[in-house]
Amino acid sequence: MTGLADLAGAFGQLLTPTMLFHAAWATLLGIVIGSLPGLTATMGVALMTTLTYSLDSTTAILVLICMYVGAIYGGSRSAILLNIPGTPASAATSLDGYPLAKAGRAGYAMGLATAGSALGTVVGILMLVMIAPPLAEAALNFGSFEFFWLAVFGILISGQLTADTTPLKGYIAGLLGLMIAMVGSEGIHAHVRFSFGVPDLYAGIALIPAMVGAFGFAEILTAMWNKSAEMATGKDKSDRTLPHMVDLWRHKITIVRSGIIGTLVGIIPGVGEDIGAWASYAAARKSSKEPEKYGQGSHEGLISAETGNSAVVPGSLIPAITLAVPGSASSAVLIAALFIHGIRPGPLIMVEQPQFISLVGAMLITATVFMGIFGLTLTRAFVQVLRVPYSYLMPVVFVLCVIGTYALSQRTFDIWIMVGFGLVGFVLRQMKYPMAPLVLGIILGDLLDKSLRRGLTLSDGDLTPFFTRPVSACFVAIIALSILMNFAPVRRLLALPFRRLMGQRDA
Repeated sequence: MTGLADLAGAFGQLLTPTMLFHAAWATLLGIVIGSLPGLTATMGVALMTTLTYSLDSTTAILVLICMYVGAIYGGSRSAILLNIPGTPASAATSLDGYPLAKAGRAGYAMGLATAGSALGTVVGILMLVMIAPPLAEAALNFGSFEFFWLAVFGILISGQLTADTTPLKGYIAGLLGLMIAMVGSEGIHAHVRFSFGVPDLYAGIALIPAMVGAFGFAEILTAMWNKSAEMATGKDKSDRTLPHMVDLWRHKITIVRSGIIGTLVGIIPGVGEDIGAWASYAAARKSSKEPEKYGQGSHEGLISAETGNSAVVPGSLIPAITLAVPGSASSAVLIAALFIHGIRPGPLIMVEQPQFISLVGAMLITATVFMGIFGLTLTRAFVQVLRVPYSYLMPVVFVLCVIGTYALSQRTFDIWIMVGFGLVGFVLRQMKYPMAPLVLGIILGDLLDKSLRRGLTLSDGDLTPFFTRPVSACFVAIIALSILMNFAPVRRLLALPFRRLMGQRDA
């Protein structure tokens, strides 16, 4: 009850004309970015981070969270109309959304997607407010030894920040980011490393130029390779945007189940919104009375996919805020933004800013309200947005990349860093290497380096405390198990007792 009371109190900071204005335009812009194939939620949050540097921390975080929520939802627009997910999280939405659009029910499909997204976010918010505070309090026992293993675990899960490639490529990208984080002066004795005599590298490679290059400029180059798709333009006379309440009530169990699944998937570090959508879709189809309709324009399938991917957003913020370990690629960028705006996510968040979790919950609810309003009233406008040619859109995005990078420090060198990371990112994308682990490695590299050095200082060079302290030992066991689970023989061996148990039950 205390968490809900704090949540209600947090609205007092947001219910001002200025805050509501920022929430409105950020959510709308997020929906537009999510609607355009090739522009992802992660890219939107990365670009917006550079443009919110002059805002106070509360306003900046509100803008970024509204951008995040809007972009994840916005991907359903192009998934339904073009059969091309605007973001990877909307891939499952296209299975039933596009057939509905081809049948002339595009408006109703987008209405169902809007309702599902809003309800999924609400379920995730309730779980965020209930789970995050006790998790943060439990993490207060962390010291340098535990922070070191936490950073190692964060690098390790980079192998799971992959959508269409092998975990090994995720690990390689994460280690590459870790190597980049080692460039410049180290955090304790200010010894310069790996600068190669370049004075601009003495302070290290700044996170924002690297992030904007990897997610912004690289996205531009990648998007220019995408083929255009045919838009579903047919319209049924009975089509409407506002979904029937009886339709939503009929699928109430699916909505609650998908919301819980999405939130739990979000809590697992490194999984992401796309897995939340697919897991919810699979669970709904398995328990459905009409599974044969899935993929043919099923209302239940569309609702489950959208509810699941939107519930991941608040779920992914639970480990991001309390442990500084991202639950998705977008939350990895959001962690960087929090540090830039003077907020330190991690176990100390409940000590330094005890009301922050409730404030984030209030921000998510505000974003959800505007998402519902825009989603139900601006359907025709979003259709026109999808018609914008890449030849007009991408130069604007590139200008934003350059301006956002230069505005932070007024250094031309940072623009070259952005361009360099964009070119490298484009090449890595063509080779199916994910970008999120690269940025995650840069974020966690400083924490890993400092925690290792401090831990060795406290123990006089003895490595034993890294393995014998209770929390550290748990992290070591989890990390070892995570590594072993990548080998098929180990997975089969661990699954053997469960198979035998199921065989005995069947017998």
